[in-house]
Amino acid sequence: MNKTNKNNSRLPKAKGTDMATVYMPKECARKVRHIVLNECNQRIIDEFMMILDMKEKFIEQDVPMPNKLVMSGPPGTGKTLTAFYIAERLQLPLVLVRLDTIIHSHLGETASNIRKIFDFARLSPCVLFLDEFDAIARTRDNNDEVKEMSRVVNTLLQCMDEFEGESILVAATNLADELDHAVWRRFDTKMDYAMPSDQDRQHYIQLLIGSFATIGTLEHTASTILSGCSFADIEQIVLKAKRKAIIEDSALTLHQLQTAYEEYNPKVHAYV
Repeated sequence: MNKTNKNNSRLPKAKGTDMATVYMPKECARKVRHIVLNECNQRIIDEFMMILDMKEKFIEQDVPMPNKLVMSGPPGTGKTLTAFYIAERLQLPLVLVRLDTIIHSHLGETASNIRKIFDFARLSPCVLFLDEFDAIARTRDNNDEVKEMSRVVNTLLQCMDEFEGESILVAATNLADELDHAVWRRFDTKMDYAMPSDQDRQHYIQLLIGSFATIGTLEHTASTILSGCSFADIEQIVLKAKRKAIIEDSALTLHQLQTAYEEYNPKVHAYV
């Protein structure tokens, strides 16, 4: 684990390096200053938080508390930032695990690593964020290593069934169609992500520009130029344009944004 934490030693290591990074709530807050969620996803998060704040009432009514959330959608659309956002709002550390780092060539080692990660979350209240979730949760029906994958997925299912306490499980995947159906059913909260709408792009560009001096109002035209870009691409393009403005000792211009876009050359997608 990359951040200092008294429970670091409980997490397994992969390929000689720590496979998880801990971010404290203050660090999470810095990362989510510019987060933009669409209306549906914001509503899901707000309701999720509201339920957690009403824990005693739900216990009285014998209604289970939600504690497992999965996000799916294209890269760069805000899934990772949402995990940081949840951790910041709950004031819990975020434990980010990149699951491709725990895959092990030795039989059974991957399943053992998964169990150790969940054991850590059980002992240490946190938001356990499993990024690239499809690395261990792929369907057992059409994999070349069926037996080993079945063992891994079965261990994952057991760990999810036993997941309780103060921690929250958050998973993210770009390959929703490849996840095992039994894994999908274990999540009580699901969020879908897509490329940002024109309104979301304008809002995000406005947040990224912030107090930086500009020539005219750029959000609307810039949003048109950046149509089809992910939030991650938009961030890099606006930052690149800001650097050009600083080099030229000028306010930010539409020409600088256009040039930054052409140089960055993002892979654009049709908004759905």
